[in-house]
Amino acid sequence: MKSQGQYRNQKIRSWGIERQAEHAAPSHWIWTTHNAIMPLRPLQAENPNHSPILLCWILSFSLFWWVSLSIFFIRSLSQIFRALMLLSTEMERLNPDGLELPPPPPIIPPNVVPIVAGEKSLELFKKASAPKRVPMARTGNGTKGQKIPLLTNHFKVAVNKSDDYFFHYSIAMSYEDGTPVDGKGIGRKVLDKVKQTYAMELANKEFAYDGEKSLFTVGPLPHNRLEFTVVLDDVSSTRRTASPGGGSNRADSEGDRKRVKKQFQSKQLNVLINYATKIPMQAIVNAIRGQDSEHFQEAVRVLDIVLRQNAAKQGCLLVRQSFFHNNPRNFADLGSGVLGCRGFHSSFRATQGGLSLNMDVSTTMIVKPGPVLDFLMLNQNVKTPYQIDWTKAKRMLKNLRITTYSSKMEYKITGLSDRPCKEQRFFLKSKKGQDGDGEEITVSKYFAVYKNLPLRDSADFPCINVGKPKKPSYFPLELCDLVSLQRYTKSLTNLQRASLVEKSRQKPQERMSVLRDALRTSNYDADLMLRSSGVSIGADFVHVEGRVLPAPKLKVGNGEDFFPRNGRWNFNNKKLVQPVTIDRWAIVNFSARCDTRNLVSNMMKCGNMKGIAIKEPFMVFDESNQHRREPAPVRVDKMFEYIKSKLPGPPQLLLCILSERKNSDIYGPWKRKNLSELGIVTQCIAPTKVNDQYITNVLLKINAKMGGMNSLLSVEHSPSIPLVSKRPTLILGMDVSHGSPGRSDVPSIAAVVSSRHWPLISRYRAAVRTQSPKVEMIASLFKPVSDKEDDGIIRELLMDFYATSGSRKPDQIIIFRDGVSESQFNQVLNVELDQIIEACKFLDETWSPKFMLIVAQKNHHTKFFQTHSPDNVPPGTIIDNKVCHPKNNDFYLCSHAGMIGTTRPTHYHVLYDELGFSADDLQELVHSLSYVYQRSTTAISVVAPICYAHLAAAQISQFIKFDEMSETASSHGGGVTVPGAVPVPELPKLHKNVINSMFFC
Repeated sequence: MKSQGQYRNQKIRSWGIERQAEHAAPSHWIWTTHNAIMPLRPLQAENPNHSPILLCWILSFSLFWWVSLSIFFIRSLSQIFRALMLLSTEMERLNPDGLELPPPPPIIPPNVVPIVAGEKSLELFKKASAPKRVPMARTGNGTKGQKIPLLTNHFKVAVNKSDDYFFHYSIAMSYEDGTPVDGKGIGRKVLDKVKQTYAMELANKEFAYDGEKSLFTVGPLPHNRLEFTVVLDDVSSTRRTASPGGGSNRADSEGDRKRVKKQFQSKQLNVLINYATKIPMQAIVNAIRGQDSEHFQEAVRVLDIVLRQNAAKQGCLLVRQSFFHNNPRNFADLGSGVLGCRGFHSSFRATQGGLSLNMDVSTTMIVKPGPVLDFLMLNQNVKTPYQIDWTKAKRMLKNLRITTYSSKMEYKITGLSDRPCKEQRFFLKSKKGQDGDGEEITVSKYFAVYKNLPLRDSADFPCINVGKPKKPSYFPLELCDLVSLQRYTKSLTNLQRASLVEKSRQKPQERMSVLRDALRTSNYDADLMLRSSGVSIGADFVHVEGRVLPAPKLKVGNGEDFFPRNGRWNFNNKKLVQPVTIDRWAIVNFSARCDTRNLVSNMMKCGNMKGIAIKEPFMVFDESNQHRREPAPVRVDKMFEYIKSKLPGPPQLLLCILSERKNSDIYGPWKRKNLSELGIVTQCIAPTKVNDQYITNVLLKINAKMGGMNSLLSVEHSPSIPLVSKRPTLILGMDVSHGSPGRSDVPSIAAVVSSRHWPLISRYRAAVRTQSPKVEMIASLFKPVSDKEDDGIIRELLMDFYATSGSRKPDQIIIFRDGVSESQFNQVLNVELDQIIEACKFLDETWSPKFMLIVAQKNHHTKFFQTHSPDNVPPGTIIDNKVCHPKNNDFYLCSHAGMIGTTRPTHYHVLYDELGFSADDLQELVHSLSYVYQRSTTAISVVAPICYAHLAAAQISQFIKFDEMSETASSHGGGVTVPGAVPVPELPKLHKNVINSMFFC
């Protein structure tokens, strides 16, 4: 058999020979005629009487062919000439202005082998026609569970126009000298002025402007291209980089100074409006009916832009579809100069019940408005301005906006001066003198003499620069105030995060009241653009019907079964289902204030009650005082030198006591040393209040890490889980965690956990990899390094399943994916799932497991409320109607008990199902997976495999120390979705002793 490449090359060669023969027809015939003469020469010699006749025949034959060929060539040339004339005429018709045409295609080098046109087009046709996976349609609704009437924070939307169109226009703005205008700065002011001045030319149309380069109307404007000139009374201050405190330079040429002066005093703007496309409003109606509608997202985007425009007119801070009013009652102090600002989210969604407006309470962080010096002292936690670290201050202040006492204008901070105000000089041009006349003067003297503002506090401190690098413009710090409603985009400390959670909590009834007020304040009914779109919004919460699924039965020690109550259970007078024995262990104490003797006594007593046999620790290793000021890695190394000198061999467990919870510098180096280099199970604690509940929680983690199990589902112990227990089934949890906001140099961490010991679904192991920063799609699921070797995540997990499940390959693979938005569903289906399938085929080409893919979303804004109770919805509440997608297979599940604030349900999207789950069986499986979390005695809000994946990524990320790196946080759809070329450090491999453990518990 020939390879495909050989076959293709053979076709190319044969195709070339045939074409060559066709074009060489005249030579071929001449060569044949010549050969016909040669054999006749002997005949002429033998029979001379025949030669004249034969010769005449041959000459006539040759002449006939020459004449035929001449006629053929003449006709061919005539046809070519006629074709060229027609082509020229057509080109003139298509290009009447004589525009320059594109260049001809390049000449193919002789060393390039062409591809047969017919064969290539066939290949492309096959590839284009290959069906792509799309999110599956709903197959039915669940019926199990006790029905419960609920309200949701969706408001019914009526669309009275469906036969009209949204017309999309592009906007270009420029100053009179041609300089482009940044639409983000003054775009809305400019468009408001255009509407006010040229209402007749715009046919009195209402429009929605996105604040940048897009404008939308209902129906067309009078012309596809419109150009207007407007004059603004107040041009954005961001263009005023020249100021009293600097900006002039003696070295500047006279022409430059005049040009700059003219440019920055310009108030006349040119606005060009060009037609782009139109969007049918019928797309909204089609989507609500469950029909595929390619224009639905664009149409809803227009309506969302109307909401943003409505909020912008009220002076709100806009953060995507969340809006924040400048009202001090909505501010909460989080410490360090950061405020939590409460606002509301508002967006349109297509649901089974029709189009709805989803409104929810939203919170963002802003910098505390007021004097800049006060903010810097709060931010750096210092008592006087002389203690401020100005390097940190420069990073913090960059791009923030200020107002000044002297000019009352608003500016953007570009940096700080290199010298203090009393030393920072600039050239002050004389008003009455000629160009070049003036004097060098310090900033502090200028404000004291010329502005009558002597400096009291900031003469010794750097100036704020609001100009450009070559044309600085300075203001003293004490004359500057930070503008309100400026987002704080740095990562929060643990204390700030805890304070934000505490102060943003709202009970269900309080949240409903706030949302009603927000809807009333927004006054959407009076919005002219919504009116012209035929959109009206109801004032009442939408009613939905939920069902409460019963909690799954759990199995604990001694074969005992019990049912959790209200999503909770405890181990009082109960033993763990598979407890471990701890013979060799020690305590490492990095905290001077912990009573280790009492801690050990409580652990041994509590462990015995739970079935964990704990012997006395070998030793308590207290850190020497002389090492406490050393860097964290050095402190860890010194501690292990001490441990190795005392212990006779490696311990089963090291219990590490830290002085701080979560943000300890010791945590990362300690975990890396134990898990990567030594293979020792370790548990870190930072006890503040030691009681039985605290000790029990610590023991649950230790037991799981050392290979034990705390509890199991009765149905997995039986085993009797629908579909899962009948055929070997692998369950995967996938998540990608990113670094702190604004850090593009911190690698993202991809983690995948997999079930093991089928038919159990409570045991898991993890595989973790680094990848390019902010990349959401997992790049290393399938990673072939040779024809026979795959270094990807999936192969590692498949091999573990095979080894722990009786040498069985999984017939079914259920994938739970976290952290992706709806816009990324197709990539998960067609990129990540393809990688997983390829990894399976790489192991065995004949093996074709069935797949199921479910995305879990926590970052959404749908909430549910009981109609007859102020409490949260009960755990196990599931909703798969009314507010769910009109076509796709999705449902909301509140599996946990919301004790504080308002319960946030998890939104599950079933994108792909080859297993054939019924709605009830799938919903019960998802609900049950919220009860197998080994770290706690409560149902959790999302399935355990996803929680484990997030924990694994968060813990392993501590192995690599990044500057200013915060705890990893699951992305919510704002990341890059394709792998980049940014090199990232590889994670150290886990030690063979712990790689298969639940080290992440």
